[in-house]
Amino acid sequence: MSSALASDNPTVRAFEATVTDIDGRSVVLDETYFYAEGGGQPSDRGVLGGTEVEHVRTTDEGVVHELAADPDFSVGDEVTGVVDDDFRTYCMRAHTASHVLYGAARHIFDDLGYGGFGISDEKVRVDFETSTEVDDDALAELERLVNRAVWDSRDVSWEEIPVEEARDREEVAFNVKTEEGVFADADEVRIVTIEGWDWAACGGTHVSNTTEIGPVELLGRSNPGEGLTRVEFAVGPSAIDHRAEVQKSAYDAASVLGTSLEDLGSAAADAVDARDELESQLFELKSEILGARLADFETVERDGVTWKLGSVSGFEANEVGEAAKEARGDADVIVAVGESNAPFLVVASAGDVAAGDVVSKVTDEFGGGGGGSPTFAQGGGLGASAEDVLTFLQN
Repeated sequence: MSSALASDNPTVRAFEATVTDIDGRSVVLDETYFYAEGGGQPSDRGVLGGTEVEHVRTTDEGVVHELAADPDFSVGDEVTGVVDDDFRTYCMRAHTASHVLYGAARHIFDDLGYGGFGISDEKVRVDFETSTEVDDDALAELERLVNRAVWDSRDVSWEEIPVEEARDREEVAFNVKTEEGVFADADEVRIVTIEGWDWAACGGTHVSNTTEIGPVELLGRSNPGEGLTRVEFAVGPSAIDHRAEVQKSAYDAASVLGTSLEDLGSAAADAVDARDELESQLFELKSEILGARLADFETVERDGVTWKLGSVSGFEANEVGEAAKEARGDADVIVAVGESNAPFLVVASAGDVAAGDVVSKVTDEFGGGGGGSPTFAQGGGLGASAEDVLTFLQN
């Protein structure tokens, strides 16, 4: 079985190895410094024997390198492997940052478990098992603590320790998959330690000091499953770009509100309060206007029934419906038709004339649909003008 050396030697980028097996484009070496995908960290990229490496995976036979083309070397040949420096460095920083984030969560949440993590080209996710709500304040504090730990230049180290010792150390973070997959068949487990900050069972590649991580920007949170909170973050250039975008948006908002960044929160709260007050006033004014228009409807006596008929514009059907119930007054029936490209119909009745029957009569004549109870009904999508509908009802 080939030796996987990447985790314990994460700074190695070029190496020589002997080919032990080839199956099509799948190549196995006697030893390799390519990291095989696992534990949430993607596999390394690079070149092997002059051919691009697309993917690296672990099987029972060892580490398998999947090439982009058929290899031009044979079993027994010595080949050169070159690991893509940019992507490996990014993964090392991102993976270590996920440990720093978990360490930050230790300072905030009392009940904390590890639910897994994953690295993509643009962001990293960490899943926390906690019953504590990860609100905006917690998210901001997590980001502050992470970047402070980066600034503090904490040493990062790794070592193999006996499984039983790892089980007994309460500070060591691992999830069920780690326990079942790593502890089940091994005498020892690899523990990655961030000095005074975090301890985790992990087989990934890491930087040697937190200062190598660079800036970390939290992007948001979600709930991927019961009891889990997913926190996503960016590291390095994508974190810098995201932070600049957020900062620009904050400056723009402060400029619009005529305030400073420091007072942006209170200014935004004041703006929301003012908007809510204006919306309340607008609602009251619209209600008064609508009530006045309904009160001016034409009154028609027919077969001993008093009808109030008219049209309105600039209002939604639900707004008119609520107002019509109050505006019916002493009339037996009030009918309001909304003026639009597809007029709606609102009917409020004392009950002697079924409101739903009135709507059905109109929709049978002009199309559309609707319905309701004997005292209130609505219809919509009428294929006629408001004037035509009112003329039809008056005859």
